[in-house]
Amino acid sequence: MPTTTTRVPQEERTRVMRSRLLDATVECLVERGFAGTSTTLVSERAGVSRGAQLHHFPTKNDLVVAAVEHLTEKRGAELAEAAAALPDGPRHTRAVLAMLADHFTGAVFAAALELWVAARTDESLLAAVEPLEQRIGREIHRITVDLLGVDESLPGNRELVQATLDLVRGLGLASTITDDSRRRAAILDRWSEVLEHALHHPDDTDGDQS
Repeated sequence: MPTTTTRVPQEERTRVMRSRLLDATVECLVERGFAGTSTTLVSERAGVSRGAQLHHFPTKNDLVVAAVEHLTEKRGAELAEAAAALPDGPRHTRAVLAMLADHFTGAVFAAALELWVAARTDESLLAAVEPLEQRIGREIHRITVDLLGVDESLPGNRELVQATLDLVRGLGLASTITDDSRRRAAILDRWSEVLEHALHHPDDTDGDQS
């Protein structure tokens, strides 16, 4: 009985090839840093011919700028998936912090960090990185507000959310140097208590009011 070969449309082949190249770029950024990432290395890892890679991304910056947007989409999808799996109940706030900490200590954030550092001294890369980072920053802030049920119209609540994000981002940066998971867990345990109290008992004071 004759077999039928299904022909994959050119547009789909191109999409798959680009995705492989961008995923390989992210992997190289995590493993080798920006300086150690080359277009040759990326094409080899992606299993894409050098000519095809150069056709889509003629220079390293073209490739990395596309990877920035790819990273932004991956980070947004990663957060949305993690948020959907969070438990309800008394440990919810701690679970939200754990989700954020996992994001800021994960491979996708590590790749983004490499781009931040490189963009500091590369104007064309900075022009691509800055607006995308602002976009993902706004999205992370929105997700955090939603998950914690924060009313940002109340004084101080927006600053609490921002302090939380600054905290977990800082812990993520520290984790790139050494494994500080035990210290990080203790800090998040304590911050979840502070956050719970501040959000749910905003009118508490240390002294009596008469």
